Amino acid sequence: MAMNTLKDIYLDQLQDLWSANTQSLPVVTELGRAATDKELSEALIAGGNGISDGIAALEKLCADHGIAPNAEHCKGMEGLVKEARAHGLSDDISDPDVRDAAIIPQYQRMVHYALAGYGTLVAFANRLGLDGDAAVLQQCLDQTYGGDRHMTAIAMQGGVNKDAVA
Repeated sequence: MAMNTLKDIYLDQLQDLWSANTQSLPVVTELGRAATDKELSEALIAGGNGISDGIAALEKLCADHGIAPNAEHCKGMEGLVKEARAHGLSDDISDPDVRDAAIIPQYQRMVHYALAGYGTLVAFANRLGLDGDAAVLQQCLDQTYGGDRHMTAIAMQGGVNKDAVA
């Protein structure tokens, strides 16, 4: 697709974020199964549910604009997924508390990619006068921010990092 207008970039970014979400979902599920801290595991399951909701929303927006969601492959998320598997699911981590502490930054790196994507898409949709799109994307952005804040709270106030020190 030629990138001649903001709308062209908007549509391309919808597809990129769909690709990012579809790539991150399986590893978030794996991280959730690997986590031993109950609160962390539950947060990752909720994060996976949020990613699934985002995928569905992006699929609908793509369909509304007459484009296939899978026309892009997000290389950025591909790298983040590899890092999450290498550093959050590594066999080199034998202590489950240390693994839990390692999972959090890997998850948050993927989430921060989604935050940037949703935030940009909200701005583009608003500028293009796509109020319905903007509302859907803002809801996805808000949900993603909520998950990120919850993960930060687990790291800072929960027992995960404290347990990993011992």
